[in-house]
Amino acid sequence: MTERTSTSSSHSHKHSNRLATEHSPYLLQHAHNPVDWYPWGEEAFAEARKRDAPIFLSIGYSTCHWCHVMEVESFENEEVAKLLNDWFVSIKVDREERPDVDKVYMTYVQALYGGGGWPLSVFLSPDLKPLMGGTYFPPEDKYGRPGFKTILRKVKDAWDSQKDMLVKSGAFAIEQLSEALAASAGSNQLPDGLPQNALRLCAEQLSKSYDSRFGGFGSAPKFPRPVEIQLMLYQSKKLEESGKCGEAKESLKMVFFSLQCMARGGMHDHVGGGFHRYSVDECWHVPHFEKMLYDQGQLANVYLDAFSISRDVLYSFISRDILDYLRRDMIGSEGEIFSAEDADSAEFEGATRKKEGAFYIWTSEEIDGILGEHASLFKEHYYVKPSGNCDLSSISDPHNEFKGNNVLIERNDSSALASKLGMSIQEYLDILGECKKKLFDVRAKRPRPHLDDKVIVSWNGLAISSFARASKILKGEPQGTNFNFPVVGCDPKEYMEVAEKAANFIRRHLYNEQTRRLQHSFRNGPSKAPGFLDDYAFLISGLLDLYEFGGSTDWLVWATELQDMQDELFLDREGGAYFNTPGEDPSVLLRVKEDHDGAEPSGNSVSATNLVRLSSMISGSKSDHYRQNAEHLLAVFESRLKEMAMAVPLMCCAADMLTVPSRKQVVLVGHKHSGEFENMLAAAHASYDLNKTVIHIDPTNATEMEFWEASNNKVALMARNSFAADKVVALVCQNFSCSPPVSNPKSLEDLLSNN
Repeated sequence: MTERTSTSSSHSHKHSNRLATEHSPYLLQHAHNPVDWYPWGEEAFAEARKRDAPIFLSIGYSTCHWCHVMEVESFENEEVAKLLNDWFVSIKVDREERPDVDKVYMTYVQALYGGGGWPLSVFLSPDLKPLMGGTYFPPEDKYGRPGFKTILRKVKDAWDSQKDMLVKSGAFAIEQLSEALAASAGSNQLPDGLPQNALRLCAEQLSKSYDSRFGGFGSAPKFPRPVEIQLMLYQSKKLEESGKCGEAKESLKMVFFSLQCMARGGMHDHVGGGFHRYSVDECWHVPHFEKMLYDQGQLANVYLDAFSISRDVLYSFISRDILDYLRRDMIGSEGEIFSAEDADSAEFEGATRKKEGAFYIWTSEEIDGILGEHASLFKEHYYVKPSGNCDLSSISDPHNEFKGNNVLIERNDSSALASKLGMSIQEYLDILGECKKKLFDVRAKRPRPHLDDKVIVSWNGLAISSFARASKILKGEPQGTNFNFPVVGCDPKEYMEVAEKAANFIRRHLYNEQTRRLQHSFRNGPSKAPGFLDDYAFLISGLLDLYEFGGSTDWLVWATELQDMQDELFLDREGGAYFNTPGEDPSVLLRVKEDHDGAEPSGNSVSATNLVRLSSMISGSKSDHYRQNAEHLLAVFESRLKEMAMAVPLMCCAADMLTVPSRKQVVLVGHKHSGEFENMLAAAHASYDLNKTVIHIDPTNATEMEFWEASNNKVALMARNSFAADKVVALVCQNFSCSPPVSNPKSLEDLLSNN
């Protein structure tokens, strides 16, 4: 991995503030502003109370473009800093380190002003009640809108003249939000038929927003929202099972076309692998260039799903491209997976200011110089033009920031271009791969974007899931498949090693074996923040995939321990569903039951899915407990599922999964660590089916047998009765009523595809 510094360099600075002793890369970026910043905590709150001064709270993250802009324009400005220092107590928060604090004030700003984003700028009373807020403010008044300096003066005047009214209205706003966001269920389960209706409604709403020209759901800016793809794939499978093959194909067509357009677009980093955050235009061309771990983990998974349904290696290549990017650039020495890369970077060594996308864009002349005889082939393939190519949409580059530069995008069919040049498709793809490697090597010498090397448990959970799943699903690629850069073409089992190393890092550094609690993040040590709902839910999901795709029962044991602790810390036992925080920090004014499946799925949606999966592995009263918690959770969000299904795609899937009358169990019995066992496990996972649980057990392993005897004696019994020393036996069961055993991968695949 390329060494990169992700904090300020050590030369002397004119200013230093309290952020200089923090671990967060975002806080360290502001450690030498003239603003007298405090981190979130009692020292800042006490200072505000002592001075009876309002608090200015600024929330962002280290790879946020507009956060950088506001820092340069306002927080590095001596005049603005003087206003802040004289009149306010200023607090900086990294929203990735403290999502609980961010949630409180983002909810307030969205509720009051109808929109939100980062940087989030909120003014608070000394007792942390919000007074007013917004997002990015330019320093001066512009276009009839007040600038930041004007805002500061207005807030100061209002505090001096109307303090009581401001404080009262802030307290009232928090009270109202608290009531609205702590919904309770009227009953312990959803009405009959609602899950199926919600699933259908969500699919219909998404279909109506489908862009048949450029793919994706909705218009520009286009975000890759993997939960939408997940729902459409799930609904397609349901339609196929109910004999509606035409409708099923229509759903798949939308998904496959969207995934292809995203992969061909400039939002996909063709040279280094992985995906940028979103596309500013409707054709997936010019991206916002930051790369987030939560996108990579989820996108790798939906491309894996597309491959398991279609068997088209286009999708397996993109999965590998994402995972190989993570391995190359985003993994630390102990297997920990870092959180993000910035959109901005310097155009050349020593440049005083950074520019968005500088690391990723190319001039036509550069490509000629690097690629020589293959330059024209490459330029035709990736729509490279001497004048720059950001001209596909009027909103691709409205301010001519990329004039003369090119964001690589595939607009033509590779087979047609190969044929035009009289080449075989393989020869053509090999040349493209060699060209990309040359560009990669040149690009590696450019100043790199800032790496946020914070390790976030929830995002690692998403990535662990995709690495574990890839280790078996990609065994379905045809033998002799050729790979080209930036895909490495490794044996898929290497991906399982990556997943296990990342999980072990969390276990070692962010989990307390005595208290059984998680911490939220790690950088030079664990953060002060506790684990939040998403950390538990996403990690449990990743651990279930680690086990189901071939890991040891230790992962399953840990998943059940974490689920118990999640229930203890976050579950509303009376009202149903999970709060986002443990509720132990008095400075966090809201406990929210989140349901929105956005760029990341909600902790409640993932939890509902986890509970369904756990209930199909564990038997007896524990299984009943998991199902009841899932039913109660979903009942809390009944009106959301009825009226706004499109906001909760993953929850729609979870609700349907819970109502499936008989979830399929695939039980594999035999000696592990053999090629035969690996092949049977790959066969068990070859077909796409979210309503399937894979259990594997080696009866000669005393620890495993002990676990299953305690957790599900039926599995232990099946293992004892079916074990054969010289082969791996598979049983396909529903409610543990099983088909006759099979012992070769093809028979198992056939059984699962016909069952």
